[in-house]
Amino acid sequence: MALSSYFRRHGQMCASHQWEVIVSIITFTVCMLTVNDRRAALHWPDRAPCKIPQEYFGADAVVMTAVRCIALLYTYHQFRKLRALGSKYILGLAGLFTVISTAVFTSSIINFMHSDMTDLKDALFFFLLLIDLSKVTRLAQYALASRRLDEVEVNIARGMQVLGPQMTLDVLVEVLLISVGTLSGVYRLEVLCCYACMSAVISYLMFMTFYPACLSLVLEMSSDVGSETQPWQLKSLTNLLQEDEQKPNIVIQRVKIIMSIGLTFVHFVSRWPSVSTDAVDSVFGAAAGPGSCDAPIPSPYSVLLRWMSVSAEHLVVLIIVVALVVKYVLFEAPDAEQIQLKVQAEDQAMLRALRPQLRRRCTSVLITEDSDGEVKVDELPPPAASTDASCQTPAFTGAESTAESAAESAAESAAEEGTAAAAGGERETEGEEPAEPAPPRTLDECVQILEDEGPDALSDAELLVLLRARKLRAYQLEARLGDAQRAVAVRRQHVTETGRLADALDELPHQGFEYERVMGACCENVVGYMPLPLGVVGPLLLDGRQYYVPLATTEGALVASTNRGCVAVRKCGVNSYIVGDGMTRAPVIECQSARQASDILYWLETTDGFHAVKAAFDSTSRFARLSKVEVNMFGRQLFVRFVAKTGDAMGMNMVSKGTEKALEHLQETFPGIFVTSVSSNVCTDKKPSAINWTRGRGKSVICEAVVPAEVVTSVLKTSVPAMVNLCIRKNLIGSAVAGSIGGNNAHAANIVTAIYIATGQDPAQNVCSSNCMTLLEPWGETGEDLYVTCTMPCVEVGTVGGGTILKAQRACLKMLGCQGANTDYPGQNARQLADIVCANTDCPGHNARQLADIVCANTDCPGQNARQLASIVCATVLAGELSLMAAQSAGHLVKSHMTLNR
Repeated sequence: MALSSYFRRHGQMCASHQWEVIVSIITFTVCMLTVNDRRAALHWPDRAPCKIPQEYFGADAVVMTAVRCIALLYTYHQFRKLRALGSKYILGLAGLFTVISTAVFTSSIINFMHSDMTDLKDALFFFLLLIDLSKVTRLAQYALASRRLDEVEVNIARGMQVLGPQMTLDVLVEVLLISVGTLSGVYRLEVLCCYACMSAVISYLMFMTFYPACLSLVLEMSSDVGSETQPWQLKSLTNLLQEDEQKPNIVIQRVKIIMSIGLTFVHFVSRWPSVSTDAVDSVFGAAAGPGSCDAPIPSPYSVLLRWMSVSAEHLVVLIIVVALVVKYVLFEAPDAEQIQLKVQAEDQAMLRALRPQLRRRCTSVLITEDSDGEVKVDELPPPAASTDASCQTPAFTGAESTAESAAESAAESAAEEGTAAAAGGERETEGEEPAEPAPPRTLDECVQILEDEGPDALSDAELLVLLRARKLRAYQLEARLGDAQRAVAVRRQHVTETGRLADALDELPHQGFEYERVMGACCENVVGYMPLPLGVVGPLLLDGRQYYVPLATTEGALVASTNRGCVAVRKCGVNSYIVGDGMTRAPVIECQSARQASDILYWLETTDGFHAVKAAFDSTSRFARLSKVEVNMFGRQLFVRFVAKTGDAMGMNMVSKGTEKALEHLQETFPGIFVTSVSSNVCTDKKPSAINWTRGRGKSVICEAVVPAEVVTSVLKTSVPAMVNLCIRKNLIGSAVAGSIGGNNAHAANIVTAIYIATGQDPAQNVCSSNCMTLLEPWGETGEDLYVTCTMPCVEVGTVGGGTILKAQRACLKMLGCQGANTDYPGQNARQLADIVCANTDCPGHNARQLADIVCANTDCPGQNARQLASIVCATVLAGELSLMAAQSAGHLVKSHMTLNR
């Protein structure tokens, strides 16, 4: 990790200081070319001769001719692969990298190694043979994935972080392996191996310095960068490389490290000064004889004549070059248009796949930005029901993110169309002929392509082949593809085929959903999303404010009944009181003896012990604050219940993290104890329990309301005595007969679950959160009015984290005014108090109770939004309880359900 971070910082430095790096490289190259320190010829070790025996000329010519031909063919093959990508930027940058690297390599060979000019052509061919353009292409793809110029530096740094360590190890092994040839004692082989080593080192240095700087500069100077109509940008969105995809094979990396260590040892032993150079005489040294080093130095004129002379090996190389040029001009140049059409066809296919999202974003306004930077919104005619082009490609020119919310709010009809398209699957445009899918390649070919080019180079059918062969895991699709929408579509096909589900998933929508937010937060192995009807009840007058409360449910009559309860409490409103706030986690600890367990219990009850544990607990989060520790001892086991405030989060993960840290401190203080589990069912999480009912968990809320007698008669269609009698017989006696824990209510779970689903809470928390006691009493001097309270000691809610990050759930939280974390509102208490004084004049004592609640609740501290949501849940439960019990007391329950819930 430290090495990767170094490469990331290095890449960001080169990308952000382009001119400095480029000028430094050019200056260094010029210095290498102009330095005047040339010797007569390259002097290898003293044992090396200055000329090769005549009988070895033929073998040398054959070998070098083969090397030159292979280098030309390999270079042509690499550039042909780059050209097939369809991006002029990648091809141009790779060519620029090759040219500059060749110039630096040439200057290094001529000056640094003091080489003979006659050997330069061999050095250049070795350079072309060893240069690797695949990583050049990878880094270019990282840079070209940038949508804005400010992302270029970050993406280049990210690419260097992924590619740098792997390339460094590869070059190290390559240099150590090739340099073994310099130990052979064969002069010609030593020269060629030195050229090859220099080629690998220069190519690596240019890739690590010049190339990222040049890449950043070219993209910055290009006027097309940042445009949303780039031919490569849409493709890069699906071809974007992921770090997980680029992780090298650990086994291969270990083999390379072992090889490098072994080769280093070989070089160390072979080059040890104590080894006599006379013992390793060159095979050519003896043949050359004395005086072989007396050959005259060739003049530059004679060198030029030798370069211009035509020999057999030169003819072979010339024929190869001419053949490649003819092949490109006559056969491949006409295919350039076909390649471009292929790229455009791929983009069109992706556009069709993204069409539901585009429809959802299609608006009835045109958002533009004038020369002064002012955003203008012009009305457009509404889109037709058919596949109009205006609904398929929304017009956004500048300031798209700034005006996105305004555009989406004006596009209700287009959003409905997009939802319908998502639910029904992709529909082809009228008159559009679907392209015939190409048959999938073989399994071996798909595996090779997956390893070399990644999953983006494979079709959906080929991905299914890999999934069936278990060469690719279904749960890895999002990380490997980098496109969550495509991953879901491929997984649906895989599940349908392997599970033999036929058309079971056809009516399950999957397009147009924000899967990027789901991954790692809400769900795994996603195959779609479940649309639910969302109803609204209200306005609910709670603590002087009116709320419209969203309920996501499939139970008929629930929304209508709860809405009637909101009408019933509207005159006097509902007051809420948060009497407890603390999420819990209770690990079980095994002690060595009951004595040790009792010592720990007493220590935790002391002030010093509690503060020591609290310091460890609080150090794990900015918001989690330990408020108390409840210890239960049974035998030598301790059940320690940590209670902590968690801000606006529901806080289960937060408290679990703090509990682990507190337990570590406890184990250091009392050696020998063993933590069996961080959760012992004393928490208690998602299970009915008396401890939650009596001690509370999450938010403990009490809501009260007074319903005037005329409202009971006119709205609830019953009487106060009937409702009070029903409450005693049903909620108190009936629940006692059933042995219920926290079930002293009519149907609190209905409303709690509906609100939880709508606002992104954990629906399973309904088990504890629905614990509720509903009490009804006669009220007033004559007892004609109805006084109702709902006590809910364990409402487990949050406004950040989990499902609250999804757009639909965030919208529901925004309806309630408690989306996200709470921020400070100076003067909010006074303003809310003024509203209450003006509004609440009908109910005696209401203002005083409301004032007390506001003074206690509105402290502008973390957690206010979560407490507000808990109050809304409890108040809505009160309204629903009131309406259902009225229906039961009046005998209307069956009739209403037969009408609304059949």
